[in-house]
Parts: sequence; structure tokens; C-alpha cells
Amino acid sequence: MQLIDSLFGTQPAPSVWVVGATAALALAAVLPHGIWRLSRNAVTIAHEGGHGLVALLSGRRLQGIRLHSDTSGLTVSRGKPHGLGMVLTAAAGYTAPSLLGAGGALLLAAGHITLLLWSATALLLLMLVMIRNAYGVLTVFVAGGLFLLVSWQTGPQVQAVFAYLVVWFLLLGGVRPLLELQQKRRGGAAPSSDADQLARLTHTPAALWMLLFYAVALFSLFGGGRWLLGL
Repeated sequence: MQLIDSLFGTQPAPSVWVVGATAALALAAVLPHGIWRLSRNAVTIAHEGGHGLVALLSGRRLQGIRLHSDTSGLTVSRGKPHGLGMVLTAAAGYTAPSLLGAGGALLLAAGHITLLLWSATALLLLMLVMIRNAYGVLTVFVAGGLFLLVSWQTGPQVQAVFAYLVVWFLLLGGVRPLLELQQKRRGGAAPSSDADQLARLTHTPAALWMLLFYAVALFSLFGGGRWLLGL
């Protein structure tokens, strides 16, 4: 009963300066190229996890997920090579980090810090079962272990700082991959990107899907940021 009360109860929000400091730290993990090469792994986990989760929810059979050291990834599912399920699965990758960030911001605005940490831990453990390469196992295991460590071994203040940092990072980190994808597509280096796959599936311009990805990322950042700041 105490565990349930702790999980679904509310925790006090940190002060405004802590919220601002975590936003600045998250931005520092996204903007510098050297740091981004490492921190982008977390965005890839969310990206491929989004593909995998929506594939399952849409009735496809998830065969496995691979995460690579160059921060790329691959999610393989079986089912019809066309139709709504395939479209939703393909669209879930680039939108997942931002939508997860917005959902996390909503939980934090409601004071559910513990629920956010445990939910993230559970999702990472579930994803770990579907990883099919050593680097992917290591990456998800470390991420899940970090969430578990913070949830079990730290106090409310540290948990709050960590939760706000993670959510800010997802909101901000959901934008940069789109800029990178746009640059690659402009140079013809990403002919099989999610946007191009969606274009072939729906017989619509890939630019339309890029616009949708940007809209989700920016609206999530704007809305999630307002929730986190208590506006």
C-alpha cells in the first residue's frame, strides 16, 4: 500500500531556478556537437522505442530493435508492408522523443515525479527484452539502471532534478535530429529516411511529413516548456 501511495501520490515541484537550471543543462547536452554525439543515444532509444511500441499497438509483430554506436538504430516488425499500421509505425520514430517529453512534462506539472521515473524504468526494461545487439543492450541497460538508481537510492530533491532534466532533454533533443535529417535529405544522403518511407507509403511529399515532425516537436517543446515552468 505504501508503494502504491508513493507511486501515484504527488511530490513537490522544485523551485523555479532549479527548473531553469535543468533546462540550461539539457540545452548544453543538445547544442555542442561533441556532447551531442554521446547524448543523442538517449534520443535514439526514444526514437526506436517509439517505432517498436506503435508497431505492437497497431497489431504488427515486433521482431527486434538494434541500437548502434553511431547513434543510428533499426526496428524490425512484421506485418502488412502498407496500411495504417505501417504508416503509424514509421511516423512514430521522430515524434516519439517530443511526445514522451510532453507527456513527462504533464506528469511533472501534476506533481507525479515518482510515477514518471518508474514508468520510464518499466518502459526501458520492456525495451531491453527486444534489443538484438550488444551495444543496444548496453545502452538500454545503462539508461534503465540510471533511472532505477535514482528512483531507489536518492531523495526527493535529486529525483526532481533528474526528472526535470530528462524531460527537458527529450523536448529539446526532439528538435535537433530533424535539423540533421533535413540537412541529410538536402544532400541526398538519406533516401530511406522515415519521411521518405512515409512518402512512398502514402504517395505524398516527404516534405509534408517533415513538416508534421517539426510541428509535433515544436508544439511539444512550447507546451511542455510552459507546463514545466508552471505558466
